[in-house]
Amino acid sequence: MIVSQKQVIAALFLSVLALGSGHQLHAENAMEDETPRWSLAIHGGAGTLDPDKMTPELRVEYEAVLTEALEAGSAVLASGGSAVEAVQAAILPMEDSPLFNAGRGAVYTWDGTHELDASIMDGRDRSAGAIAGVSGIKNPILLAEAVRQDGRHVMLAGEGAEQFASGKGIETAPPEYFATERRQKALERMKAKELSSLDVDHKFGTVGAVALDMDGNLAAGTSTGGMTGKRWGRIGDSPIIGAGTYADNRSCAVSATGWGEFFIRVGVAQEICTRLRLDLGESPQVVADAVMAEVKQLGGDGGVILVTPEGDALFSFNTTGMYRGRADSTGLSEVAIFGGEENAGTADTPDH
Repeated sequence: MIVSQKQVIAALFLSVLALGSGHQLHAENAMEDETPRWSLAIHGGAGTLDPDKMTPELRVEYEAVLTEALEAGSAVLASGGSAVEAVQAAILPMEDSPLFNAGRGAVYTWDGTHELDASIMDGRDRSAGAIAGVSGIKNPILLAEAVRQDGRHVMLAGEGAEQFASGKGIETAPPEYFATERRQKALERMKAKELSSLDVDHKFGTVGAVALDMDGNLAAGTSTGGMTGKRWGRIGDSPIIGAGTYADNRSCAVSATGWGEFFIRVGVAQEICTRLRLDLGESPQVVADAVMAEVKQLGGDGGVILVTPEGDALFSFNTTGMYRGRADSTGLSEVAIFGGEENAGTADTPDH
């Protein structure tokens, strides 16, 4: 077979094109490897945490539940599940643990009962579900998601929400399931010494999660038992879309924990997302820190977790600590409690 010079040149040209395409594909894959395809952050409450009072045994317990929550959410995202599914998966272990002020470990109201709040939001279409002041719901985040999926309303409260839960087959639990000695003593101490909720709640044990899935969708969820000794049907920021929870694919997903009255007044979760959506040239960390500074200026404290469309998982809190963790598809996986403990850089703003 006789091969012409033109054929040889053509073959070489095609080879160079193929080689170039291969290098380009390799470069694109490398870039993809550097950018998280999925990302997750969780929190178990912020507050005045004292390292001297954190025994090694207690720290192990907290880190074990945080790790379980992080792994549960990560497993959903790594298998191609949605951000909304991952948020629920991450929150469930914390609701089931007596260590956190959500679900099983919820604080007592003034009347010695438990009133639970939760919310969840999907950044794809900004659909949201929230429940407030419910009793006997084992996993409030699942009820919030049922409200979101139903789609007729955003927030249901009290007996009405419980009736809705019954119709949806949401699992319930008796009062003793939620009873914990530590929370009972906190209420007794509050009444005996005429203390405020903040005097007995040195930390806010609200739990939450934010996620970015492999389809580029964001979601956020938050669950809490509120404040010790709360009365008159008090509701904090956790079930309020825009205050304690917000997700928008155009900007970020946020879950908050702290003194709810101040988070409501600032509209913390949506305020952070809106500032990022407006793209004023500030980094997500700077924006989150600025909004948390506003909370502090008004007299409140607490913290937030957020995930961006680029997969950045960040924290910002104006307290000495926040139970937290983050993981992504690049291999990052860590949990922390006090300020500055992250291995991959700190994103907190401890001020006192």
